[in-house]
Amino acid sequence: MNPISFLTQMLRISVPYLFAASGGVIAERAGIISLSLEGYMLSGAFGATLGAHYSGSPWIGVLAGMFGGLVFGLIHAVATIRYRADQVVTGIAINLLAIGVTRFFLKLAFASSSNSPRIEGFGGSAAAHGFDNPLIWMGLLVAPALAFIVYRTPFGLRVRAVGEHPDAAASLGISVSFVRYAAVALSGILAGLGGVFLALDQHQFTDQMTAGRGFIAVAAVIFGRWDPVRAALACLLFAAAETFQIQLQGNQFIPSQFVEMIPYALTIIALAGVVGRAVPPAALGKTGE
Repeated sequence: MNPISFLTQMLRISVPYLFAASGGVIAERAGIISLSLEGYMLSGAFGATLGAHYSGSPWIGVLAGMFGGLVFGLIHAVATIRYRADQVVTGIAINLLAIGVTRFFLKLAFASSSNSPRIEGFGGSAAAHGFDNPLIWMGLLVAPALAFIVYRTPFGLRVRAVGEHPDAAASLGISVSFVRYAAVALSGILAGLGGVFLALDQHQFTDQMTAGRGFIAVAAVIFGRWDPVRAALACLLFAAAETFQIQLQGNQFIPSQFVEMIPYALTIIALAGVVGRAVPPAALGKTGE
C-alpha cells in the first residue's frame, strides 16, 4: 500500500464530508438539527449537473449546486423555524424529498432514471493527482474558515448565543429567527458544495449518488463535538477508513462484504465512544425562542 497514494485518495474522499460536516456544525450551533445534510448534498449534486450540462461550464455548475443546497436548506428552515415542525422528522423528510425530486427531474431532463450524460468537471492533470480541482482546496480550507467565523466574528457569536441561550440572545435584541435562517441557509450551501464535488468529480449525476455521506457527516459533527476543526478531523478519519476499504477490495483473503462494512463500523464505534460524553448546544432541537 503506497502511503502517498493512500493520502491523496483519502484527501479526495474527505472533501464531500468536510463540506457537509461544516454545514452541519453551523446549523447545529444555531440550534437546528441537521439530519437533512444528505438531502442538501443530493440537491447540490443535481443542481451542479444541470448547471454544468446546460452551460458547459463547471463554475456555473458550482453556482447551480450551491443554489440547489440553499433551496433545500431554506425549506428546512421555514418548516422548523417558522412553523416549528419537529426537526428530526423534517430532516428525514428533506432527504426523502431530495431523492424524489432529483429522480423526477433526472427523468424529465435526461430521459433516464439512473444517470445523467457526462458533464464538464475540474482538473484532469494526472500529475496533479486531481489536486488541480479547486473544490479540493476549498474543502480542505472550509473548516478553518468556519472556525474563524464561529469563534472570531459577531455573526459567529450570535450563532453560538442562539444555539445555547436563545431567550438571553433575544433579550439583547438579537433576532433568533434571522440568525437561525442564515445558519441553515449557509448549511445548505456548504453541504450542497459537497454534492457539487461528487457530481463534477464523477462527471455525471447518478440516482442517490451521495450514498449516505450526509449521515456520516452528521456523525462527524457529533464526534467532533460541534467544533469545526474537530469535525473536520473526524471527516478525515472516516475518509481514511473508506480509503482503506477501497484499497483492501482486491485482497482475496477478506470477504468483500466485511471490507465494505469498515467505514460504517468505524462510524458506529466512534459514536459509541462519544455519545453520552459530548454535550450538544443547549437549545439544539428546541422550537421557539
